[in-house]
Amino acid sequence: MSPKTPVDPHAAGPMFQYQANLPKLPVPALDRTLALYLKSLRPLLSDAEYQKAEQAAKEFLAPGSLGQDLQKRLVARSQDPKVVNWMEDWWLDQAYMGYRDSVVLNVSYFFAYKDDKTRKNPTERAAAITTAALEFKKDIVQKTLPIEYAKGEPLCMDSYKYMYNNCRIPQKPSDIEAAYDPVENTHIIVIRKNRFYFVDVVHNGQQLSTTEIQQQFQRVIDLAGQEKGLPLGVLTADNRDNWTDARDALIAAHGENKSALEKIEAASFVVCLDDYSPVTRDELSRACWHGDGRNRFFDKPLQFVVFENGKAGFIGEHSCMDGMVTARLNNYICDNLAKNKVNHGTASVRPSIPQPTQIQFHLNAAVKNHISIAEKNFDAAIANHDLTVLAFNGLGKNQIKKFKCSPDAFAQMVIQLAYYNMFGVSRPTYEAGMTRKFQRGRTETNRTVSEDSVAFVKAMSDPSISNVEKIAKFRAALKTQGAYMGQATNAHGVDRHLFGLKNSLRPNETKPSLFTDPSFAYSSHWYLSTSQLASEYFDGYGWGQVVPDGFGIAYMVNNHVSQFNVASIKDLTVNGKKYVNGTHHFKQALENAAEDLRELLSTEVPAQAKL
Repeated sequence: MSPKTPVDPHAAGPMFQYQANLPKLPVPALDRTLALYLKSLRPLLSDAEYQKAEQAAKEFLAPGSLGQDLQKRLVARSQDPKVVNWMEDWWLDQAYMGYRDSVVLNVSYFFAYKDDKTRKNPTERAAAITTAALEFKKDIVQKTLPIEYAKGEPLCMDSYKYMYNNCRIPQKPSDIEAAYDPVENTHIIVIRKNRFYFVDVVHNGQQLSTTEIQQQFQRVIDLAGQEKGLPLGVLTADNRDNWTDARDALIAAHGENKSALEKIEAASFVVCLDDYSPVTRDELSRACWHGDGRNRFFDKPLQFVVFENGKAGFIGEHSCMDGMVTARLNNYICDNLAKNKVNHGTASVRPSIPQPTQIQFHLNAAVKNHISIAEKNFDAAIANHDLTVLAFNGLGKNQIKKFKCSPDAFAQMVIQLAYYNMFGVSRPTYEAGMTRKFQRGRTETNRTVSEDSVAFVKAMSDPSISNVEKIAKFRAALKTQGAYMGQATNAHGVDRHLFGLKNSLRPNETKPSLFTDPSFAYSSHWYLSTSQLASEYFDGYGWGQVVPDGFGIAYMVNNHVSQFNVASIKDLTVNGKKYVNGTHHFKQALENAAEDLRELLSTEVPAQAKL
């Protein structure tokens, strides 16, 4: 199927051949969005609450209302030839750069790799990952990276420019993104025992082979020795205002500190060589999610982590790129290494390659005090968070398709059923939908809870309802979830449009009742923040909850396993009730829900299809 989007003959390279001709992010019709908004509210509110929300929507939509004015302003912004995407500046600032809490738990995300059975030595595995990551970089620099498509239509490739040689820089009131020349800056940063090492992966005009990179990593381990250095990296894990102050203090402490910092900020990416050996899936996931917070530099978009026992993973800084983009990078790395498609270069080592050099920082009492505060803040936050992983074997994509279900919708209903069974109610749920078919598009919210999903979860615990009827309600819920996702990926969801309308208010204008009505805030208080991606090479993927009384649920539906990463505050309080060990209790609820659905759907599937 050939794309409808015309090729741009002036594109900088094959990677961008459709970029200039991708459609711009639309502004949906106001009446359509408000109808969908009210539909999403109905299963969440009492009759009285719903009537109030309905009245606010009517006022917003009335002829001559401020709502109509806001719509006109937003449409005008979207049609401004100087504006590529009406949402991107607002979104980048309010969702990411203006966010002042630590990026570690609630913003950054991780992938945990499955073991590489041929590379158990940490330096060997780290070197192979580095070579594969550099091949991907080459495709981006040369603009030859193959374009991604969704249903035959090309996707926006713009965000790949933020992947390499990039860094988030703390500033008040809002951070900034700094990009460095990827051709001039051929070095990576290796962190070991909290110390930063500069490793140039090009020598005399030639990229280091995997064997040579491995030698450099071993040299770093030898140079770092056994004693840990002062953990400067933990500053990047602190509140963004604290880190802004600490960075200013660091630069003021000595004339060489700014250029030392810039070496890290300009690096292609970071490789963390941890001295820890995680064993269980939970241990590996936590180690990739945050580790001890010290052997890291969380402002870099790409951090590869390799552990002492050869296990490995990745941490992504989320502000400029979404998970689908970095998932492609990580899948490429793992797949090409597994299939031996990576050019590792010669096995011999050139004797002239210089030793890695430690990046030296000159620290005074003020900076050391900032480090001490950041360590305390980080340790307290980690102690207050829990994470666990459910790997439900035998219920992956292959089996779910035999049940004639969308794997994504199936997983969403497992989550809804688990939540209802644990809490006795359905609450607002966010599922990320991708809007990359539009220029610089990012995400839209799929509001998973519907009247159909609520009818389904209630039916599951009612013994008077037959299996046939339960299945019918389940399939109705799947259909509604899929229909909303279809609208979301076409940029016709509710949340981004309302976000744009709210941002179109002028400073002195009174907020319309639509935005002050309690149901507006409640309906986007994401008790369940969920997102899906799939890779046969990952054994973990996740991030933290986005509200204190909620869960972060990252899930993968791979061929033979459905995997759910559950993260939340350790002693969860929801609606005034405390759930001690709530993270693990929700994991159990997910397992029970998955088993219940498997049993239910097996009643209508012929015996051979169950195998």
